[in-house]
Amino acid sequence: MSSQRRLSRPSTATSVSSRTSADNELKLECRAAFLAHYDTINEKVESKDDLMLLLQQTGRNPSRKIISKYWTPKTDYITFEDFVDICKREPVTSEEDLIKAFRKIDLNGDGFISLDELLKVLTTRGEKMTRPEVKALIDEVDENKDGKLNYKEKEVFDYNKFTHLMMTTTEDYKKMAIKALEKKERQKLKSRDGEITPRKESSPDQSPEPKSERRMSNLSVRGQKSNATSLDRRASKQSISGSLMDDEFSRPSPRVPRETRPKSSSKGGRQSEPSNLREWSCVQSKGTFFLENTIISHTYKLIITEATDAWMTIQPLRIGESGESLDGTVVDTALFVLNENGTSLIAYTESKDSKGKYSLRCNLSKGNYLLIPFSTGCRLKPGKNLPTKEAKLITKDKEDRIILTPAFRKALKDIFEMADLDGNGLLSRNEFNWYNLRTSGEEIADDEWQVVEDNIELDKGQITPSGFIKLNEMEADDNEGDTEDLWITLTAMGFNKSLLLDESCPFLLKVYTQDCDTPKLKVIGLESNKEKIDKAVCELAITKGEPVKVKGLKDVTVHQYTNDHRAMIVVDNKSRNKLKIALDCSKSRGVVSHTGSLMTTVNVPSQSAVVGHHLLPLYDAGEFSVVCEESVLK
Repeated sequence: MSSQRRLSRPSTATSVSSRTSADNELKLECRAAFLAHYDTINEKVESKDDLMLLLQQTGRNPSRKIISKYWTPKTDYITFEDFVDICKREPVTSEEDLIKAFRKIDLNGDGFISLDELLKVLTTRGEKMTRPEVKALIDEVDENKDGKLNYKEKEVFDYNKFTHLMMTTTEDYKKMAIKALEKKERQKLKSRDGEITPRKESSPDQSPEPKSERRMSNLSVRGQKSNATSLDRRASKQSISGSLMDDEFSRPSPRVPRETRPKSSSKGGRQSEPSNLREWSCVQSKGTFFLENTIISHTYKLIITEATDAWMTIQPLRIGESGESLDGTVVDTALFVLNENGTSLIAYTESKDSKGKYSLRCNLSKGNYLLIPFSTGCRLKPGKNLPTKEAKLITKDKEDRIILTPAFRKALKDIFEMADLDGNGLLSRNEFNWYNLRTSGEEIADDEWQVVEDNIELDKGQITPSGFIKLNEMEADDNEGDTEDLWITLTAMGFNKSLLLDESCPFLLKVYTQDCDTPKLKVIGLESNKEKIDKAVCELAITKGEPVKVKGLKDVTVHQYTNDHRAMIVVDNKSRNKLKIALDCSKSRGVVSHTGSLMTTVNVPSQSAVVGHHLLPLYDAGEFSVVCEESVLK
């Protein structure tokens, strides 16, 4: 986990002597719990379940929402130091907390907790449970089996004894873990004394080098992530610019630079819209590009029941502030049509109209197809200027009840529109499930959907806009005014702290078929698909692009595919050697690259092809030309 993405914590410059005994005790408990599951503190926590278990064994009782605060959809792993930070932020569950929670469940104030009362609260509020789970809970602690728990009459149910048992069990585990840690340390010292060549230990101020194949984890809020990404890109640009002037590069291949101006029509394929399109069958779905370490989006399965001529379009939707980049240009979209297992390119949106709608026309045989939306990242990218003021999400009325602010309500309406994939003004369970996967990383269970049905009014079994607002009001009320969980939802959907939708872009996908009367379009994923997209881009550029051999390397070719609205640069290495190729597009005019610089370096494994540049015009209607010069690293 990089320092850019780590939770804030006390400076490492603080001397050990100035730390309180409580801090030392906390770190010892964390270390003991951690090493009870892992061999060293250099290992990573790689799942939500493992994080939950570790926190429970340090005396904390986190809910799924608490876990989601630290394990977001962008998190790959959590380090030991991150785990210590979380333990500092999350208090240990106390006996007083348990008593307070027990009394809150006593809705009618009669001193008893009945099955019905428990059922109503535990299946509708907070960490929701099923009816069988609630019944099992009562059976476990209800000594006289009357279906009631009593905290006033200790002879019926000794709640103090129950909480004391819970707390002593936790303390016993802590002591056992610390003893195990001390034993392990003693064994290590004995082993080290007997070693001829002791292993080199990392110093306290040094962290082990991260594995190259693993992405950085993310525990930061979206705004912090954006800033880190911007710094990374600036640093990368400076590094590349400096490297390209060094002598370690060979001279560019002495050939005439390739220059391509916008064309009135795209290359290859039948791209004209059918004149009788209104007579064709049509299926459609919304989706969204979300900005993370890479761009992820909804992915689709298209089912064609008979061979047909097909017309497909994809375009950004204007929901809130989405659809436009920071400089006012329209966010680019595209669509790849692949075979069912995603290994072969069938078609690609090579045409674009003046309104930002991309289209393709192709013949499809009977069968299933994978549809992958794509955005280059040239325009959908982290904001350069982070908002300086956090928007207010909740307030209170005269009766001290929590209500949502107008700005937050508007954001929720935008989220509802994004989640309403079929555009019917309602959220089905399936649509709500995709929304929940995005915001919490979990699917909706049957009992959770039952809670929705029991607490809000539905229309034809689907959530209405007002019902969606009510669900968020319930969440705000459950958290007693704490908005942290609300911000998790907002940032996951692409909103910044000023409630501007600037890190996601909704789109609309339409599929028309002439001869297939019942085409079906189904959302099957919400992921990056980078590997499949890169392979499809390489196949497109190699098939339709302009090839140029790299001087001195007969088995290495640079392919440049250009149409009237974008360009792609691909390096195809058919040699048996791994190569580093510098791609310099700095002589191009009016373009921007997805890498953040017109000069970049790519590592090309043997017998493979890689994408070097995605290039877009600086302005939607602006002319552009592409000139690419390649150099081989010595």
